[in-house]
Amino acid sequence: MGLTDFYKTNSTNEKHNEQPGSASLTSASDNEAAVIQIDQNKKEIGYVSATFLMLNRMLGAGVFSTGSTIFALSGSVGTALMMWFAGTIIALSGLLVYMELGSALPRNGGEKNYLEYLFKKPKFLVTAMYASYVFFLGWAAGNSIVVGEYILNAAGKEVTQWNSRGIGIAVITFAFLINAINVKAGLFLANSLGVFKVFIVLFITVTGWVALGGGIKTNNFHPTGNFHNAFSGETPTAFGIVNALYNVIWSYVGYSNANYALGEIKNPVKVLRVAAPTAFIFLGIIYMFVNIAYFAVVPKEEIAGSGRILAASFFKFAFGDSAEKAASVFVALSAWANVMSVIFSQGRIVQQLGREGALPFSRFFATSRPFSTPFVGLMEHWIVCIITIVAPPPGDAYNFVLNLISYPLNVVNTVLAGGLLYVYYQRYRGLTEWNPPIKATLPVVAFFFLASLYLIVAPYIPPVKGQTVYNSLPYWIHAVVTWGVFGIGLVYWIVWAKILPKIGNYTLVSKEIIGEDGFWRNKIYKIANDGSNREEIENDGNDSSDTKGIN
Repeated sequence: MGLTDFYKTNSTNEKHNEQPGSASLTSASDNEAAVIQIDQNKKEIGYVSATFLMLNRMLGAGVFSTGSTIFALSGSVGTALMMWFAGTIIALSGLLVYMELGSALPRNGGEKNYLEYLFKKPKFLVTAMYASYVFFLGWAAGNSIVVGEYILNAAGKEVTQWNSRGIGIAVITFAFLINAINVKAGLFLANSLGVFKVFIVLFITVTGWVALGGGIKTNNFHPTGNFHNAFSGETPTAFGIVNALYNVIWSYVGYSNANYALGEIKNPVKVLRVAAPTAFIFLGIIYMFVNIAYFAVVPKEEIAGSGRILAASFFKFAFGDSAEKAASVFVALSAWANVMSVIFSQGRIVQQLGREGALPFSRFFATSRPFSTPFVGLMEHWIVCIITIVAPPPGDAYNFVLNLISYPLNVVNTVLAGGLLYVYYQRYRGLTEWNPPIKATLPVVAFFFLASLYLIVAPYIPPVKGQTVYNSLPYWIHAVVTWGVFGIGLVYWIVWAKILPKIGNYTLVSKEIIGEDGFWRNKIYKIANDGSNREEIENDGNDSSDTKGIN
């Protein structure tokens, strides 16, 4: 069935049921058939590459920079380790949900594909809100700030209001330029820097076990006794628990990274079934060992006051002051690698939204000029990151960025898990078929939904006992900004998908086309209400080798 056939069928129903600006061209069955079209590009990613695709994205600065905050919010060593375990379980349940959705819809794109599949109505609403979510959040800003702080620590300089931010801006600017001008050089540098991440966490892990065995004999090290009466301390509050969990889950952001590249993976279901759990479980075990190592080497008082340079403090107590400076450089390089990886991905997501026609000035954001790279998409993310780095008051920039990424991600996860639960319900009633190769199971999906919902609601609980998220900002600021970002998406949808089509006498429709690169993608068109450009739009994309799955 072609685009014209869809249009004719829908036009009859539209007269009775819908306004022209909100017409939907497809039935549920048509959409379900469309989303299973497989990308026809060359498949180059195997088990090992998919595993490292996730490891390199997850292993950023989180495990090096959040331990002090988690300990302070938890109140004791034992509770802090329990927070790491609980956050790991929540993230693992999320991974299983994404594995089920990815096995059912094995294409590039990740959660955007899943949201559009699960929430087909109102037409284009989820697309507009997702576009706002991607467009306005500075994902690479947090680790850019961490690079600045660790570089200053290595240089023996005090962190001030602007020096760490200045270095952070330089880091994100360099990442933008090298990815925008030469993709291969950017990838080579990111992969080379990524070696430091794995080396550091493994070295910290081994050092921690040596310390517990009494093998460290340096002048700076003395047995900490942190594991004696490990739960002695303050009882954690609801406010402390939720913010500690946010910091833990921040360290796992990226567990769904392979889902963005499923269209490039050889036999995606088999690879996803092996690579995703392998990467996650390996990193989960290493994270626990790293935190045990911190408590084995660094006194509690030092941990509580070390802020985001806990890893540097670890090396100072284990090996001396010179080692602290060297470790600071290595951690900075690790965080820098994550910045390179994140801006590489986000620039391409912005470009893809432009290619689909989901953004204003779509051609501008869709272009690969002038360097045959997503220059404009990368530049957009660079600008947002700089604003995110500069805008918060002194001392709050990193925590604000962390929460501003984690909170909306939990909103998306809650919606995805809720949508999947509804699919389960529809299948139970016999109203739909849903039998993906990988199944998270109902208890796991329900747990992930409730955990994500808790992480949405709990940040509104006021802090007590002197605990606080920020030095100057109100504790609820990241939640309010998040809803503001989604609100912009809602307003954009009303204008883009409702008001402008009525004014311009056209209907927005989506059509699945297969590009020259072999990837299926939705493309949004404006069809004149008199049908004058239907044939032209129907022929767009039909010069490719396959045109199945047209919406």
